[in-house]
Amino acid sequence: MASNTELTSEYLSIIESLDGDVAGRRGAFRYMQDSTAIVHHRVVACTFVPRLFNQKTYDVMKHTAETAHGILCKVIEHYLQDPEYRRAFDFDPRLEELILLPRGYDAVLPFARLDTFLDEDSFRVMFCEFNGDGSAGMNENREIAHSIEQSSTFKEFSSRHKVSGCDLFDPWVREFLDIYATYQGRVDNPRVAVCDYLENGVVDEFYIYAERFKVAGVDCVIADVRDLVFDGEVLRDGEGREINAIWRRCVTNDVIEHWDESQQLIDALRAEKVALIGSFAGHIVHDKQIFKALFDRRTTAFLDKDEISFIEQTVPMTAFLDDGCVNLDQIRENKDEWVIKPTDHYGADDVYAGRSVDEATWRALVDKFANGRAGEPFLVQRYVTPYRTLTLPPDASIDEVADADVQTNPVPYNNINGLYVYNGRFQGVFSRLGPHPTISKDKEGITAATIWVDCDEA
Repeated sequence: MASNTELTSEYLSIIESLDGDVAGRRGAFRYMQDSTAIVHHRVVACTFVPRLFNQKTYDVMKHTAETAHGILCKVIEHYLQDPEYRRAFDFDPRLEELILLPRGYDAVLPFARLDTFLDEDSFRVMFCEFNGDGSAGMNENREIAHSIEQSSTFKEFSSRHKVSGCDLFDPWVREFLDIYATYQGRVDNPRVAVCDYLENGVVDEFYIYAERFKVAGVDCVIADVRDLVFDGEVLRDGEGREINAIWRRCVTNDVIEHWDESQQLIDALRAEKVALIGSFAGHIVHDKQIFKALFDRRTTAFLDKDEISFIEQTVPMTAFLDDGCVNLDQIRENKDEWVIKPTDHYGADDVYAGRSVDEATWRALVDKFANGRAGEPFLVQRYVTPYRTLTLPPDASIDEVADADVQTNPVPYNNINGLYVYNGRFQGVFSRLGPHPTISKDKEGITAATIWVDCDEA
């Protein structure tokens, strides 16, 4: 079995043999410019070189994703059932109220993306963070894969190997409808809404999903949470149409920010008149303090020895950034060992890796965020060095230069792998790369298509 590195080297060699496959790269670039892979009004940055994963990688990712999902479901269920266990978390009272709203269906954590660092030589996995229903990236993966599949490079590589991508759309539609079928207030022919605060959402992705629901015979609309209206019996969208089931794409801290404007939805949930898939209990795993809670004795008390061992092997040390939990002087003096994160943001907002800044800046960041000085709790987490792989930087200016001037030399980028889990089933990967210690769109991060190579189960 060829390693991922060997597969990537083979792919790059094919590009080289085709004199850079400039025609294929130009075609991929033009496809992307007209694509729906748009986040906050901009086409996502991507690479022509896919992440190529072998059977061993698939098996490790599947085991990691599904084991973690099982543990996280146990945590959610204990939080819901045990008032004493809730003290393992430090949540705003409004968050706790949302978490405890009735669910009414079987699935505990319907949709998740678990972001990981995978060492592709040793196959050791370390988690970066967990994401619930606000997770995106599915459409990026789909469109980038489409952009490269007609290139000469991809066709040649595919002639040598069995290749497959990640279907992240229709399987979720089917899973969503299966979950709704267990809802105690279900109706025949439900109307579904994908809900978010639309200025924050990946709206182009929402419309792709809405179309897939319609192909499955289900009416689906896109709705802003603030436009919902509840009359005591029926929840309606802004155009007055009844909604029976919601795919929650809004993250919970946005609900808190728009608390007064979100009460129509919350009232409908209190009255158990709409299915919210997934429930706000997903916030328990979305909030980054989950990493600290997983080591808490109140958590390990209900886990078995294999689950505890899994946590010890995959979850980096995480603690509140305050004097009562860590040695702040040690954090200040060893910046390369640490990363600072808020407990409840998204999009790498206010995430700082010590390796990205100088000593003076790091000390200032520790002082700024320690002991709740920023007005909200922050965490410090042991920094995990990402695996590096060779890739081609984005072809942002490829249509502006002559063939001979197109960059053909691959460069090393850091990797982060988002593992999608649909109600406990591993479904695919969101492959992101970046040249800096923190991998995010605002730090020159890019997305690559995920391709399984010579995999029997993928």
